[in-house]
Amino acid sequence: MRVIIVDDDPIVAKSLSLILSIEADIEPIATGTRGDDAIALFEECLPDVLLMDIQMPGCDGLSAAEEILSRHPGARIVFLTTFSDDEYIVRALRLGTRGYLIKQDISTIAPALRSVMAGQVVLEGEVLERATTLGARRAGTGDTQAPRHNAGAPKHGGAPQPETLSVEGALAPLTEREREVVRAVADGLDNREIADTLCLSAGTVRNHISSILAKLGLKNRTQIAVFFYRNCC
Repeated sequence: MRVIIVDDDPIVAKSLSLILSIEADIEPIATGTRGDDAIALFEECLPDVLLMDIQMPGCDGLSAAEEILSRHPGARIVFLTTFSDDEYIVRALRLGTRGYLIKQDISTIAPALRSVMAGQVVLEGEVLERATTLGARRAGTGDTQAPRHNAGAPKHGGAPQPETLSVEGALAPLTEREREVVRAVADGLDNREIADTLCLSAGTVRNHISSILAKLGLKNRTQIAVFFYRNCC
């Protein structure tokens, strides 16, 4: 896979490029240090994956991702950052990026990129936990709007991006009861808690989850939560 790496620390960018170049199936083709670099390099190189930091001078990573995805909706963008701030996580998921990793264990980056190439969305454990907790908190307060990042971002016309899809549109293949189960899974409830909340048996909940996975083409509960945050928040 052809990968572009953008990080505001040029030493980090070059180091990541060197580390990933050792992998037989990964070819780092360019590095940059600003969000503007990410936009320009993506247009020039059309990489398989853009691995990018969030906080950078000028145009930050989130704004760069929004710009790129407005032009290339299928772009595979993975964030690699030290920040697991709720606002960053929610905006990244709503944009339709493919991964959110925390700079901790460098050895996990290559496997994560391979998963992204295979069509999966990759969230580092802490990020998934915080995203689920945030969803539960918003559900409890009745807040239907995801937090906005403070930095302004350009708005674009054209085809709707994932963050603009309605709940009904994203979950159209599901029955109303299955939609309720999806929301409960995204809120972090286990099968017993879902059963108690929706007045169902645990077996019925399991059957609903199996049906949801089949209809949406997903593999597990984690992917159900990610699907909901990406398409319905």
